[in-house]
Amino acid sequence: MSNKPCLRVENLHVSYDVGSTGFLGKRRKLHAVNDVSLEIGAGETLGLVGESGSGKSTAGLAILRLIDVASGTVRLGETDVAGATRSELRALRRRMQMVFQDPYSSLNPSMTIAQLLEEPLIIHADIPKDERKAMIGRMLESVGLHAGYAARYPHEFSGGQRQRIAIARAMMLHPELVVLDEPVSALDVSTQSQIMNLLKKIQGDSGTAFLLVAHDLSVVRLMSPRVAVMYLGEIVETGPSGRVYDQPAHPYTAALISAVPFPDPERQRRVNRIILGGDLPSPMSPPSGCRFRTRCPFVMDICSKEAPPKVAVEGGGLASCHLHAHGPKLGGRSLNDFIRDKQIVSAA
Repeated sequence: MSNKPCLRVENLHVSYDVGSTGFLGKRRKLHAVNDVSLEIGAGETLGLVGESGSGKSTAGLAILRLIDVASGTVRLGETDVAGATRSELRALRRRMQMVFQDPYSSLNPSMTIAQLLEEPLIIHADIPKDERKAMIGRMLESVGLHAGYAARYPHEFSGGQRQRIAIARAMMLHPELVVLDEPVSALDVSTQSQIMNLLKKIQGDSGTAFLLVAHDLSVVRLMSPRVAVMYLGEIVETGPSGRVYDQPAHPYTAALISAVPFPDPERQRRVNRIILGGDLPSPMSPPSGCRFRTRCPFVMDICSKEAPPKVAVEGGGLASCHLHAHGPKLGGRSLNDFIRDKQIVSAA
């Protein structure tokens, strides 16, 4: 990671009012993001993973101030994003952008590609029209599209081409940070590979930092040297991708990784799946102590009483799990070995 952080998030909280418990009853809050801290270096990609409902997309939106932040600190370089006024936030928009999941709904169908790409330049930059046109052509070519496509409309393009256009729009102002919210999940496998390679090239050329929000762990492993794992609004594990994937330190991470399919059928048959019980609890009434305890096969008495501490993990990163601070002792073994010894796995 770069010595100079591009993004620093500390103790981020996001909550929503979701109505009251009855007539004149107390208003309830949905705690979508709880005490999230992360850091991304300039030119680095951090993968933020978790199942649907974990709060990862909400965290991405809050970091860009596209939704309100309840509390916490978000800094882009030395600039306070969380505390920025409306006018300050408008100026910040040129420094941070987003690529959304669905390329079919993220582009205005009534605007030409030229108008879509020109809009951020008109709003945020004082650039002559002729120069804007030349910039649009160069940007289209940089994402693998012909400059002549600028006169067309979004409906004339495939899903992969639309996502290339969305990436071009996000990069028009050469931002310092781009949040990629499931950027390839709506695309077929071959197109996913093309878009991932394109993003790597763009990052190499521009030095832009990426926060890659995804549920597909195989995509994150290819794109991100570091990973943060979210469960029910909290980050439960962080670390280098290699260590997290090969030696997960949190039971939830181990369960996610065990569900990743392998293209080799023989290897897939040898995979031991970790089967979690129950469903994801409601963020309106999360479990006490460790939020994962209602589904964890290693739950202990302390898990319901105390939130787990963040413990440094051999190989790099942190894990929030009582297994690393209290009994049963791992005894120097990895969590993978501990899981096999406990025989809580099921053949895939």
